[in-house]
Amino acid sequence: MLRDKMATPEENNALALTEENNEMTTPESQPNKRRKKKSIVWEHFTIENVGAGCRRACCNQCKQSFAYSTGSKVAGTSHLKRHIAKGTCPALLRNQGNQLTPFTPGSGNGSATDPPKRRYRSPSSPYVPFDADRCRHEIARMIILHDYPLHMVEHSGFVNFVQNLQPRFSMVSFNTVHGDCVATYLREKQNVMKFIEGMPGRVCLTLDLWTSNQSLSYVFVTGHFIDSDWKPHKRILNVVMEPYPDSDTALSHAVACCLSDWSLEGKLFSVTYNHPVGEPGLENLRSLLCIKNPLILNGQLLIGNCSARILSSLAKDVLWAGRDIIKKIRDSVKYVKTSESHEEKFVDLKQHLQVPSEKSLSIDDQSQWNTTYQMLVAASELKEVFSCLDTSDPDYKEAPSMEHWREAETICSFLKPLYDAANMLTSTTNPTTVVFFHEVWKIQTDLARAFTSEDPFISSITKAMQEKISKYWKDCSLVLAIAVVMDPRFKMKLVEFSFSKMYGEDAPTYTKIVDDGIHELFLEYVALPLPLTPTYAEEGNSENNMKTEDHQGNLLSDNGLTDFDVYIMETTSQQMKSELDQYLEESLLPRVQEFDVLGWWKLNKLKYPTLSKMARDILSIPVTTVGPDSMFDTTIKELDQYRSSLRAETVEALVCAKDWLQHGSAEVSNALVKMEF
Repeated sequence: MLRDKMATPEENNALALTEENNEMTTPESQPNKRRKKKSIVWEHFTIENVGAGCRRACCNQCKQSFAYSTGSKVAGTSHLKRHIAKGTCPALLRNQGNQLTPFTPGSGNGSATDPPKRRYRSPSSPYVPFDADRCRHEIARMIILHDYPLHMVEHSGFVNFVQNLQPRFSMVSFNTVHGDCVATYLREKQNVMKFIEGMPGRVCLTLDLWTSNQSLSYVFVTGHFIDSDWKPHKRILNVVMEPYPDSDTALSHAVACCLSDWSLEGKLFSVTYNHPVGEPGLENLRSLLCIKNPLILNGQLLIGNCSARILSSLAKDVLWAGRDIIKKIRDSVKYVKTSESHEEKFVDLKQHLQVPSEKSLSIDDQSQWNTTYQMLVAASELKEVFSCLDTSDPDYKEAPSMEHWREAETICSFLKPLYDAANMLTSTTNPTTVVFFHEVWKIQTDLARAFTSEDPFISSITKAMQEKISKYWKDCSLVLAIAVVMDPRFKMKLVEFSFSKMYGEDAPTYTKIVDDGIHELFLEYVALPLPLTPTYAEEGNSENNMKTEDHQGNLLSDNGLTDFDVYIMETTSQQMKSELDQYLEESLLPRVQEFDVLGWWKLNKLKYPTLSKMARDILSIPVTTVGPDSMFDTTIKELDQYRSSLRAETVEALVCAKDWLQHGSAEVSNALVKMEF
């Protein structure tokens, strides 16, 4: 259609806009065929009839009205767009960022001719004001929690993403985000320090050694403790870089740094580590236990072998002995799992042979020994199916023979108790020292029976395993046994029974070592400044206040009964039995499966004020230095290349802050409160 050359420029513009918005038909000519308006401005304006043949566009925000149509003449939408886009609407200026954001034609990454995109917030969405400090805080938390590199704030892809998400945010530099992460670490450290100061008992430490690609090692020092509500806790306290991890002072230096940093002198109870230490190194660790504390068992509360490491070491011995059989089975599993057609044939064969199996067949991850065990178990259940595969296929190597499958089942029989013990450590809610006594004892007795086997394959596996588990038992049995005594379901009875099975006629000698050890430990707790009677027990006194008010409102004192308590202690000390002896002579509790040991001591802390304090410290001793995700590792943990390139102080800040944030050490670390940078 040719425009009227005699028309005014305003009329031509209005006509052009009418064509662009498909509004060529006037309301008077064809009201029933009007198309839906597509312009973005109609999100902000409403058309109102003001007279015969006259309509105006009313702004939904400020209620101003603008010319729209008079008779057959349409004013178009350009002036309406200017009202929104240029920010001339007073109501929109007041509410900017609340529900509506001004529409800007041609903004963003698209061209000016791209169709306009909606850039407003729906009325139901909450209003969140822009806060640059909060954004910096969240970037620091994101980097800490997900192990992202600090340099990601300078990566072009991340910078572009943030700028498109919020153009008003000025992207931070590496130095800035580094400072923000350290600030988060320091703030969280204050919270954790207050948290630890409120712990009524002592602290047990675990030392987990990590390597790096720079021949440097890092000692992850984790504190374990039980709070006043008898709930167990653990926190990574330090990450200490050790340039010479094999030196005699490496581990003791890490412990000394932790004690000084957290003011734990006098509160250290035990140390568990996973790195081979010579006798000079052990003496250095014992000196920390003895000098910084009362002479608790003369520094014997050292668990020199992490339980996860000993289980992994035993599993590696089994896997190495059966490496040839395992490789054959692994190749067979690969043949099935790496080809869709092969897997379909395998499933058809399984259904045809009606082989019952609920195990999932998968290729193992050789850095996690439990996956190899699971692969062998699943494959053994399907050995009939494997034997029926087409061996003429050039992709399929020699199928395992029945003898191979028999040896695979033997391997599984050795791995099963190790697998069960590791799973028990990851799933139990009870102290690991109590649980692991049972597991080590079972492994010991199983190996003793297998050692007499005449099968050379079994004998070769058993010999190496027995040497390692015997050394572990020799080093750790005292601590494990004392922890079992603190379980009212077992006490000394389980120790006596287990030792009779293990040591035969020599059992009374070893049982007496445990009995003497626990009595020696109890006497050291008695020597500490503790209340005389349960009535004045520290926790009971603080919780119940043990004071009553008479009818006149006056507080009643103990009326001199403290002197009476002293008199009783002095005159009947020879006849009175200690708390420990009373506890040991009482009947065992029923052996229920879901028994809360810590909960029982919480209920009986007034009955056993001194013994309960000792029990709390003993039951806080961990037997493993690693978390559930590393329980089945076959290699030592290695710090990634990026973290290794950072300064040791920065590594410590990132690792510790991540652990504290995940544990919610500061009540979710005030995550919703703006940080002060």
